Amino acid sequence: MPLQVTDTTPSSDLKPHGNVVLVVVDIQGGGQPSSFGADKPGYMAGRPERNAKAVDMVARFRDKGVPVVFIQEVHKPSLVDIGRELDGAESVHCVEGDPRTALHPGLEPRPEEYLIQKRRYSAFFGSELDIVLKGYRADTLILIGGMTDVCIHYTAVDAHQLDYRFRTVSDMVIGSSQRAHDAALRAMKYLQRDALVTLEAVDTWLDALPTPATTEEDA
Repeated sequence: MPLQVTDTTPSSDLKPHGNVVLVVVDIQGGGQPSSFGADKPGYMAGRPERNAKAVDMVARFRDKGVPVVFIQEVHKPSLVDIGRELDGAESVHCVEGDPRTALHPGLEPRPEEYLIQKRRYSAFFGSELDIVLKGYRADTLILIGGMTDVCIHYTAVDAHQLDYRFRTVSDMVIGSSQRAHDAALRAMKYLQRDALVTLEAVDTWLDALPTPATTEEDA
């Protein structure tokens, strides 16, 4: 029988391999009132706190010269590109032009950074993400954002199948429910034993990195 993963305790040690890239998955909303939250039964709370920490986290990665890639789910108003996403629990979402589809304020990519717009749950499916990561010579992907059981999970699965190592920051992802969040964390740990880490583990790793020298051109 396959191994059953029951312990989803995140590690306090990042254990990265090779080059690291932070992948910020679908932290959207454009600063608009969220349709998810404590007022919706079953949905996990804590999105505003996570979003604020994500802004700080991105700033720290930039300060240390570690690449950041931003992911945004977007669909045309015609929904010609939404595929089978409405066959399940989803309603119409992430429509182009809707203010709630925009990235969370403070998470706007810089000119030299990549914004990957996707039409499916996985950030890899039908996108240029793999090409971009190969350009960075990435080995280990750090995943934050949402939802744990949907876009984070499916992105992690494709990362695994493309031979990347991934680290899901368990206190920087939020699921469609606590139960779904926990199940997705178990599924990801089944794929890679070191898959789950804490934000503290990431901060400790960043603290140990040297700060790149600033040139006059950068100043």
